[in-house]
Amino acid sequence: MTTAIPYWHIDAFSAEAFGGNQAAVMVLDAWLSDKVLTQIGAENNFAETAFLVRDESGEADWELRWFTPTSEIRLCGHATLASGHMLLIRDGGTKVTFRTREAGILEVSRVGGAYEVGLPAIETKPSEWEEAARLLGGSPIEMQRSELGYNLFLYEDEAAIRALDPDHRGLAALGGELFVCTAPGSKRGTGSDIVSRVFVPAYGIDEDPVTGGAHAVLTPYWTDKLGRESFTAHQASERGGALTCRIDGDRVWLGGPCVTVVEGHFYL
Repeated sequence: MTTAIPYWHIDAFSAEAFGGNQAAVMVLDAWLSDKVLTQIGAENNFAETAFLVRDESGEADWELRWFTPTSEIRLCGHATLASGHMLLIRDGGTKVTFRTREAGILEVSRVGGAYEVGLPAIETKPSEWEEAARLLGGSPIEMQRSELGYNLFLYEDEAAIRALDPDHRGLAALGGELFVCTAPGSKRGTGSDIVSRVFVPAYGIDEDPVTGGAHAVLTPYWTDKLGRESFTAHQASERGGALTCRIDGDRVWLGGPCVTVVEGHFYL
């Protein structure tokens, strides 16, 4: 028997179609097998597909899981923002909460005509990884790493970030790592305080368009470096996306708009 699963295609961190980062959001009555969820993620072929099931624990409004085209991941900011956008448009209200398997309770709130998603702040420590730096290219001047596999490389300026042409196959061979390349923004460029590009080839995503999880790393790093609690950010991928970033204790809050591009059903 064919099952019709409610489906939304949403561009997150963008006010217009074809910008920001694409996410599929799908509402389930109950969890499907991990194999089927992975197959759906591959079929959608977006950086992430977000799956939602009503939370019966009382801890949050919904359970939330994210799948790339190849596997489940522990944290995804843009697909959480997209999920919150869909639910707040569909159901009304000012905020919605999500219980996740590895990232705790997450929240999306309305802020003016856009949204903010609250994620755990991911701290990093100075590190070195010459092979990864060589595969990314350019001349990073600093490296930081978190225990969760987030690797941050600081470059001199925005031009250096835009010029990167990484060896994706080589980076994929290093395992399930996320590579975040960042630099101060330029008034002649995006006009944002900081810029970044993010590469996750081991998960089937050579370059991610706009990455909430990466900004959970970038926010504590740059607020400390800039000496203030908030800043503006631009992810300089081909699609591109703008974010506001602020830190509040052990949480980061990432702001931006979303636009629904497709609404319908996925038939299984």
